[in-house]
Amino acid sequence: MYENSKGCKRNTAKTGVLYSWRRRRYDHIMYMDEYFIVFPEGDVQEIPGRLPINDIVDINGGHLPLPLPTSRMIAFRVARIKVNETKGRSETLHYLELLSAGELVPLSGGGE
Repeated sequence: MYENSKGCKRNTAKTGVLYSWRRRRYDHIMYMDEYFIVFPEGDVQEIPGRLPINDIVDINGGHLPLPLPTSRMIAFRVARIKVNETKGRSETLHYLELLSAGELVPLSGGGE
């Protein structure tokens, strides 16, 4: 075995594999979290943050407070969440389902 200028020891007797005795440290690790909503038709739109499952959202992915002001609006429910993680990146897909007018009536407090 001999040590090279970088502090690694080389085992020349066996396979020539480098053994590093120094601990590598990465001071500036870049990691991106990205969040998307996926509409029932397949269109994808980026949103600023994560949504909980079964959350009621508007067409822009914003949370709708309950009770809803009216049942005559376009609203979606977060049906499932899928997270794709790769090196340095996390991509969260929120799959939406469209709520019908009949499903919105109880959420609007019995209003129109």
